[in-house]
Amino acid sequence: MRLHYRLCDRFGLTIPIVQAPTASIAGPELAAAVSAAGGLGSLGSTWTSSDEIDAFVRGLRWLGSPFMVNYALSFVPASLDAALNAGAPVVGFSWGLPDRPVVDSVRAANALMMIQVGSVEGARMAEDAGADAVICQGQEAGGHVQSTTPLRVLLEHVRNELRAETIVIAAGGLTTGEDIAAAILAGADGVMLGTRFVATQESRAHLDYKAALCDVGEDETSLTVCFDGGWSHSPHRVLRNSSLKAWEAAGCPPPGARPGEGETVALSALGEPILRYDSAAPRQGMQGSVTEMALYAGTGVHNITSVPPAAEVLRSLWSDALAAMRGAGTIG
Repeated sequence: MRLHYRLCDRFGLTIPIVQAPTASIAGPELAAAVSAAGGLGSLGSTWTSSDEIDAFVRGLRWLGSPFMVNYALSFVPASLDAALNAGAPVVGFSWGLPDRPVVDSVRAANALMMIQVGSVEGARMAEDAGADAVICQGQEAGGHVQSTTPLRVLLEHVRNELRAETIVIAAGGLTTGEDIAAAILAGADGVMLGTRFVATQESRAHLDYKAALCDVGEDETSLTVCFDGGWSHSPHRVLRNSSLKAWEAAGCPPPGARPGEGETVALSALGEPILRYDSAAPRQGMQGSVTEMALYAGTGVHNITSVPPAAEVLRSLWSDALAAMRGAGTIG
């Protein structure tokens, strides 16, 4: 049997892999590299100014390949109109459902729309909202996690509940070709990977953060609410570093009573203080004890051992996925 990759057909890809929009870590350099290699690159756009997103989108459009801008709807998507006016071909939403005026704006700009969900009920609502693809995020995901359900279970239920023509993308803890093959053979039309693309040359992650991702064993991530500065009430999966361990050892006290609360652990490239429990991830240009910050990572991080170019990662993942599907009796 030859698998038909509907995600590729609908979004103009050659490889059914989406690079997750990991906030400020996922800049235009990473999106460009992934899209040029045949996947869907993406920009974490929630906190990007309108001027910046205009420049990013116009620059990426020169590639001639599709890409996505993404907004976490826990916050106002302030630069969305600028992104659409500049010609963003795909818009993604997470942590909420876009209201009708937002959906109408996306449609009026002839852009495609993806919506990330963490439950079957959310998937139905995303489908009803007109999503061109539903991103099914399991609890294994790194970064901010909407779901409390393992991906394997959630994917099965979502695939069974949604219309057959709805495109479903699997996300959460996927880092290898074997992971990708398993998700596709379980009914996904494609996959989204975040942590694996954070550890690439084009990622804007700090070098010490990339090194930390390459030096962990199994079971060294935690789903927690520890790093809530700037984004409260949002569970997130991170590496178990000194800040998290000290907080847990103290009994997971609430804000205002946490060990080292208010301490500056690092400085941004502009010299702005980053406090111990801030939600910011370590990125290029930061100075200080960046490994005491939130080190977002999914459960598959132990499979990452190097920091190659993003295009190399994409092609290697897909080659390994095809080999795994062939081994399972399916020709990709």
